[in-house]
Amino acid sequence: MFDETTPRLGLPYVVAAQAQKHIPINESLARLDGLVQLAVESRTVSVLPVSPVSGGVWIAAWPGPPAGTLMRFEAGAWEALTPAEGVLAWVKDENQMVAFDGAAWVPLSATFRSTVAAQTPNLANTRLEILEQEVTVSGASTATSVAIPNRAIVLAVSTRTTAAITGAASYNCGVSGEASKFGGSLGVAKNSSNVGVIGPTAYYADTPVLLTAVGGNFVAGKVRVAIHVLRFDAPAAVA
Repeated sequence: MFDETTPRLGLPYVVAAQAQKHIPINESLARLDGLVQLAVESRTVSVLPVSPVSGGVWIAAWPGPPAGTLMRFEAGAWEALTPAEGVLAWVKDENQMVAFDGAAWVPLSATFRSTVAAQTPNLANTRLEILEQEVTVSGASTATSVAIPNRAIVLAVSTRTTAAITGAASYNCGVSGEASKFGGSLGVAKNSSNVGVIGPTAYYADTPVLLTAVGGNFVAGKVRVAIHVLRFDAPAAVA
């Protein structure tokens, strides 16, 4: 027995002996037109668009629709569409793909923080991984709570100052005992950045990244730290 609509896309079925069969068929076609190869105008527009393009779809960021709702406009009317988990959309004003995780739309790139680059039949893996944290700096130095993993090879540590640092003239990025390993005298202004590429270096204990103030102590500021590593998994256990 069929429900009234399809379970994933909510397309109305044509039921036996239904009058005006063109109505549910046209409704289904309209929804498919919006959902297949989904491209949304924006996910940041905070008010209902005044002059929306016909057939345009938005990820609603304005009051009213539940978070994550797709809003499609055609023939002078809006239709709310609830996305299924795993739906992908191209965001036109950002030039990037986003994915719906069941609660929110997230950049597709954010789902690839750990990727298997190579794998044997017995599940020995070589993985590329990025660990990221935004750190609020204070005092003489601040360590990340995310760490360079034990038995990993670090390729680089990159930084971005997301809120201007005060109290220090600059800062170093490194680890305990090597304060400027990934960069020295780095900028304190908002959006200053550095990519500290190093020769592949192995670590044999979980090791936080250390941000050390230069020319004073940190009073305020935030730095986004990304640790770029290679990780390795041994072959799977045997029975």
